Amino acid sequence: MPRRIPELAAKSGHAAYKLALAKTGAVVVKTSKGILVERKADGTSTVIKILPPGKRVKVGLVLRRAKQEVAA
Repeated sequence: MPRRIPELAAKSGHAAYKLALAKTGAVVVKTSKGILVERKADGTSTVIKILPPGKRVKVGLVLRRAKQEVAA
């Protein structure tokens, strides 16, 4: 069973994607190769935004969110 987890996760992710297309009026927003796109059930895609490159981190690195001051 543990060997099948990646396969099952991929299948369930694909099923969730199809379900989202069916239930949301056939529109899903996702990233594809560094671009934020809107995908429609008919197969068309619309580019919304080009995303900045991701930041590489080493395995095990703990990231902490910086506190932001609230302006009064």
